[in-house]
Amino acid sequence: MARTSRFLRASPDSWVWLGTALIIFLLDQVSKIWITGAFRLGDSVPITSFFNLVRVHNAGAAFSFLADAGGWQRWFFTGLGLAAALWMIYMLRSHAGQKLFSLALALLLGGALGNVMDRLLYSHVIDFLDFYWGTWHFPAFNVADSAISVGAALLILDELLRVRRGR
Repeated sequence: MARTSRFLRASPDSWVWLGTALIIFLLDQVSKIWITGAFRLGDSVPITSFFNLVRVHNAGAAFSFLADAGGWQRWFFTGLGLAAALWMIYMLRSHAGQKLFSLALALLLGGALGNVMDRLLYSHVIDFLDFYWGTWHFPAFNVADSAISVGAALLILDELLRVRRGR
């Protein structure tokens, strides 16, 4: 009898979390496809007094870190994202019963893969959510970045709760 791959023998909970990551990834990619079809680079449409839809490209990481580094950062952040994704898949399979921890990892995984896909396809990440106050604009971001931010916050919350339970 053929041996079933260890990945395919993941627990049902693991599949829920991997499915959650897939949904985040797909929402991110569909939103970016819509933005690239509806907006030219640099276009901006006011939605409220504090929010615009825009189309900007970020060759760097968060807050355009290393955006002007000459191109090597594309492969560095792609490799880093893929390595992190593999680690998160392993952790999701190992800790699928820990709901808050697994939700955090699923959000991080879906977001990381969304931005990795952009780097592979376009050499940059497509951002389009622009929040501002007066003339100050928060750096534009996307669905993947939002999922990563919420996932990171949930990871911190999970750790704080874990420490508190340990007392």
